[in-house]
Amino acid sequence: MIRHLRAVLARARSEPDDQGAEDQPRPSGASLVPPSSIAGRALVVIIAIMTFLGSLTVGAVNLVHTAAEDWTSSIIREATIQIRPITGRDLQADVVRATEIAVRFPGVADVSPYTAEETVRMLEPWLGTGLSAEDLPVPRLIVVKLADDRRADLSGLRKALTDVLPSASIDDHRQWFDRLRAMARTVVVVGIVIVTLMISTMGLSVIFATRAAVATNRPVVEVLHFVGARDAFIAGEFQRHFLWLALKGGIAGGTAALAVILLAGFIASQWRATAGGDQIEALFGSFSLGTGGYVGIAVLVALVTGVAALTSRWTVMRTLSAID
Repeated sequence: MIRHLRAVLARARSEPDDQGAEDQPRPSGASLVPPSSIAGRALVVIIAIMTFLGSLTVGAVNLVHTAAEDWTSSIIREATIQIRPITGRDLQADVVRATEIAVRFPGVADVSPYTAEETVRMLEPWLGTGLSAEDLPVPRLIVVKLADDRRADLSGLRKALTDVLPSASIDDHRQWFDRLRAMARTVVVVGIVIVTLMISTMGLSVIFATRAAVATNRPVVEVLHFVGARDAFIAGEFQRHFLWLALKGGIAGGTAALAVILLAGFIASQWRATAGGDQIEALFGSFSLGTGGYVGIAVLVALVTGVAALTSRWTVMRTLSAID
């Protein structure tokens, strides 16, 4: 104990004073906080778990946001014309006429009318097989792809169709677009809330661990404080200790989360040829993180490390002010 205190005092004396003295060689091998302890290892595990869960949240938000962006970009470039069957009118002729109007309309890149057989196949998952187009008054659909460089005047297209075909209507998918954007924003907000709660929980753990470390080394801290060691020096010892613990835990948790995400992407790629795999890929993409996902996880690890260091320093400074 006495030898340890002497070594720490030597380090305190080698610190530059407040007037910015020249750097002096600092004795090595003395640390105010034990480099390894049961409490320190437990804190590393806690930080690793929190970082792991936070990184998974960041990855999930990135995947959902990217999938929603892909969906909305596809939806906003398409519109659907619906031709309802009306007694006394030729449905096929109305489909041909609507296709001709849409093809000539400015801002339309491509028009693809569904045949009667394609329309029946679309209904088979709900109504079963063996149906005929004449059995039910099923509307016919025409998919209109809009040009990328300019937006079509859909209200003008709607008027041009209804003036000639009273059974025609057009859906610009605006309702689905708004819902997808709202869903993506909600997922981002929920992810931010979850990560914030995890970082707050980690910060509380660091506060408790710092207080325990100060209490364990209180005799040394009090001696250093009363012999004139600066509060910044004492707080810096604890700050470096907990920064290193947080860095180890953050890197471990972030690496584990990346491994899980990559494993999920590999499994999804093996199922890609199946019906279930195609549906999962349509909903969430290929489970591959983009640049934003990797940057987000790296920022989270850095944030966890910084919060742990600053929290420990703040806790020690408050404790030292109470000693005064």
